[in-house]
Amino acid sequence: MAAPTGRRRAVARSLTALLPLAPYADTEAIRADALAVHMKTLPPSIAVWLATVAHVRHAHSDYEKLLSEGYDRDSARFFVIGQINATLTRWRATRLLDPDDEDV
Repeated sequence: MAAPTGRRRAVARSLTALLPLAPYADTEAIRADALAVHMKTLPPSIAVWLATVAHVRHAHSDYEKLLSEGYDRDSARFFVIGQINATLTRWRATRLLDPDDEDV
């Protein structure tokens, strides 16, 4: 089931505010993830942030490679924080991943 129009608009606004210079292909993938059913109970800004971090982690870092080399999830996430923040910086993100944040 598609997200209601109001939710779609709110996600679009949050996405534009967070990632003003992100490439279209990336923003569309992030938008789709933020509108997923499992994110519908979250505020749009939080859904966009979580979708962004997950997308950048999997598509623009060595996260998958580290997992395939035997690193556990938490260690792999720790080692790619710099790569994630570098991508977010290139996209002029208004927020970066905090290395001390254990939730993301």
